[in-house]
This record gives sequence, structure tokens and C-alpha cells, in this order.
Amino acid sequence: MPSGILRAHASRPSRGTGVSPTVRRRRWALAGLALCQLVWAGNNILARSSVGEIPPIALSFWRWAIACAVLLPFGLPYVRREWPLLRRHAGALLALSATAVATFNTLMYLAAHTTTAINITLINQSLPIATLPIAWLVLRHRPVGRQLAGITLGLCGTLLIVTHASWEVLRHARAAPGDLLMVMAVLSWAVYSVLLKRFALAVHPVALITATITLAIPMLLPLYLWEFAQQGGFALTPGNVGTVLYVAIGPSILSFLLWNHGVAVLGPNDAALSNYLHPLFVITLAIPLLGEGLHAYHYAGGLLVMGGVYLALTARRSAAVR
Repeated sequence: MPSGILRAHASRPSRGTGVSPTVRRRRWALAGLALCQLVWAGNNILARSSVGEIPPIALSFWRWAIACAVLLPFGLPYVRREWPLLRRHAGALLALSATAVATFNTLMYLAAHTTTAINITLINQSLPIATLPIAWLVLRHRPVGRQLAGITLGLCGTLLIVTHASWEVLRHARAAPGDLLMVMAVLSWAVYSVLLKRFALAVHPVALITATITLAIPMLLPLYLWEFAQQGGFALTPGNVGTVLYVAIGPSILSFLLWNHGVAVLGPNDAALSNYLHPLFVITLAIPLLGEGLHAYHYAGGLLVMGGVYLALTARRSAAVR
């Protein structure tokens, strides 16, 4: 059959659904990224609430150590099957492991001790801005005008949320050591997202996440031992154990699989835009868990964020149609 006919046949909507497989795949990827952000929002809330209870590097180390122990029985067969390819791309795996697993959350947990919630949220929302130039340099993905407009709109909504629609809050936000740590964390995740698309390793997702988490443990171990010698460990209370188990299973395993799939389907720029959902989920969780109230600026900022996400996600599709 000629290739043109094959392409036309592949793009036809599925019978009974009216939706093509490509569109359906994008929708599932978007839904997965939304769930990913919800789980990560819980991670941020626990990071803040565990300050003074669990040392930051200890939280990061035990998060990944437990995640590795949970994954190995399921992931080891996949690693063995993909071993020739994994070994051939050892350098790429080390880069992915260092940027996403060993660096990002460790820096975020450290930042939570020395900066405000406003600064953490604001800096974290700059991920799409950090991803765009890196993707342009590495992947030659030049952003289009509508995408830039969506990013601008989303950032305006995020600013409205984190500043309570108050210029005084924004004007008096002071830099702290944690601010620089969060900038470094965001850059680390942006590099990871771009490298994930750049390397495009044709390995099973379970094999990839098992390999990257396993490689991160030796990277974190010296830092953990140093922190333990300086500060000691933490009490094995039900709250602390629950915190470690949550961050080990939800953000570490489930969210990583969803994020990697979203980057593979949508690309790093579009996947990074799901980060705008993060403050909305944090607010939703903070109301029942932390007793915070919902105000008018939350609604206004949420509408701007969702509008920005819509504009940016539809930009490339419109360009492709044209």
C-alpha cells in the first residue's frame, strides 16, 4: 500500500468515537500530566510541613531509596531485557538521573528551609520559561507567537495567585538563599525534560525509571551521610513515615512515568506548561489540609492560568494545520 494511503488511513478517526488515535493519545497524555501535577502538589505541601521534622537531604535520599526498593522487583526484568541499549546509553542515563532524580527535589527540599512559599511557587512556575531557550538550543524548537502569548498569560495568572493580587506583596518579596536553590532546581528539571526528548531512548518506561532511580542512589548517599553526621536522623513517627512513603511512591514513581510519557507525546515545551496547574492544585489541597481560605484572586488567577495553558498547547497544532 502506498505510504500516503497508509498515513491517511492512520489519521482517520476511530469508528464509533470520532476521534483519531493521535488526538486520543494527546488527550491521555494531557490527563496524565494533570494527575502528575496533582501528586507533585502533595509533595510540595509535605515538603513544607516536614520542615523541622525531616532533614531535607534525608527526605530526598529515603524517598528514592524506598522508590528503588519498590521498583526493583518489577523493573529488574525490564532492565535485563533492555540492558544492551541501557549500557550503550550510559552517559545519557547518568545525565537524566543527575538532573531529575538526584538534583531537582533535593534542591527544592533544601529551598523550603530558607525561602517563603510565595518565592518557591513563583520561581517554580518559571519552568516553561527555562525550558523554551534550552529546547531552542538543543532541539531547535523555536516557540511560536501564540505559545509565547500563552506563557505570558499563564505567568500573569500565577503572579496574581502567589501575590494575592497585591503589589505590596510582590514589591517586598526578598531574595533568600532558597531562591537561588529553586532557580537551580527549575533549570535542572528543564534540562532533564529537554534531554529526555533529545535522547529519546527507545526503552520501556519501567526500565528507564528503574535505571535512573538506581543510578541516583550513589549520587545522594555521600550527601545524606554528611547531613546525618551534622544533624542526625529523624523520628519514625506515623506522620514522618507517611510523608516518606508518599513521596517515595507517588511523586517518585507514578508522576515520573506520567511526566516521561507526556514529554514523549507532547514535547518538553508543551509538557512544561502543565506546571501552571500546580498552584491550583496546591490551593485545592491547602484548603482542607492547612485551613487556608479561597479568595477572589484565586479564581481570577486560575482563569488566566487555564487560558494560558490552552493558548500554548493549541499553538503548535494550529501551526501544523496551517
